[in-house]
Amino acid sequence: MSDSADEITPDAIPQQAVDALYERLSREAEASGYHLNPDAEFTKDLVRGLLVNEKRYGYWACPCRLADGEKQKDLDIICPCDYRDPDLLDWGACYCALYVSEEVLEGEIQVEPIPERRPPEGERPQQTPAPAPPGRGSEPADDEETVPVWRCRVCGYLCARERAPGRCPICKATQDRFDRFW
Repeated sequence: MSDSADEITPDAIPQQAVDALYERLSREAEASGYHLNPDAEFTKDLVRGLLVNEKRYGYWACPCRLADGEKQKDLDIICPCDYRDPDLLDWGACYCALYVSEEVLEGEIQVEPIPERRPPEGERPQQTPAPAPPGRGSEPADDEETVPVWRCRVCGYLCARERAPGRCPICKATQDRFDRFW
């Protein structure tokens, strides 16, 4: 990255651009069963950070993490980051608190500092080779690490992650409507 990219400051982002992206993210989040932080001023500061990072790097690196500036190295922290859903399930908010759970939105729980779950350099998902998929119709070997696949009983949506999502992004069914599929 050039030095001029680092010179982009939050003040260089027009408020109109911040407001437009805030509205877009809010619509998209709600349509997918997610919620933006209800503190609009705080949330717009994060949105401004996304826009600064987009100008600097060409992508929405998380505004609360130090981006490398190389997209391939930052894939796991491009918003929405790989850690959003586990953070929402464990803490009620993602690391930067742009996204919050329904419990936070309704005031049932308060957002507290979220521990960093991003693995250290060299252990990040984009830096480790993916295991070869098992043969068609075969079970994984006993020593092969696998990620569970969850199926929404309502609409059939499938996702591979450690735990089922808090809400189905397709039909909005709650986490208790998911079964382990694989």
